[in-house]
Amino acid sequence: MSQEVIFQDLGLIDYKEAWDYQTEIFQGILNQKKFNRSNPEQAKTTKSHLLFCQHPHVYTLGKSGKPEHLLVDEQGLQKIQATYYKINRGGDITYHGPGQIVGYPILDLDNFFTDIHKYLRLLEEAVILTIAEYGLKGGRIDGATGVWLDWDNENARKICAFGVHASRWVTMHGFAFNVNSNLDYFRNIVPCGIDDKDVASMHTELGRELNMKEVEGKLKKHLENLFEMKLVGEGH
Repeated sequence: MSQEVIFQDLGLIDYKEAWDYQTEIFQGILNQKKFNRSNPEQAKTTKSHLLFCQHPHVYTLGKSGKPEHLLVDEQGLQKIQATYYKINRGGDITYHGPGQIVGYPILDLDNFFTDIHKYLRLLEEAVILTIAEYGLKGGRIDGATGVWLDWDNENARKICAFGVHASRWVTMHGFAFNVNSNLDYFRNIVPCGIDDKDVASMHTELGRELNMKEVEGKLKKHLENLFEMKLVGEGH
């Protein structure tokens, strides 16, 4: 029987607002797990969530990242109307902006499987299967989490970046999938700390703008199948 996961599409939302919201959900799940351990006779099943959104232009730096991988100063950020945050996910620096599907799975993996490696591989696979429906072949590079085009040669380009945080098998943060992204914004960073590889977006690869809702729908379907989850709530 599929695990129910509450889905919400937050639309275009400020990064800090979305971060606060997912932190609230994340902490609520942790609190419920703590209560369950202390009160087994009153234990309640935790509820997992999946948030989709887009952000205004923003750069985020993971806890293991290097600040020098942001190549513009505060004045430069103001000029391009972008913001910058240091956050608690894994990974280095990345960019979020309009035309990108940002996914925040806030899952209690105790209800699925307790394996972060498998968790990341399934998220990658959902994106690989989604872009395959548009004729794009995605793959992986050892030691470089993400989904890549031409991953096996010198033209490797990242089309989806990942950075997650987990505590007591509860996840937060997630992935940034370039669908109609303005790739010029990636020139202001060393994406994910990798300076010898490029980035890609579906629309530049296919030569046309994509319907965001259509791509989101395909991605949700693959996430449901791979994680054996049933998305409920908004849009269902």
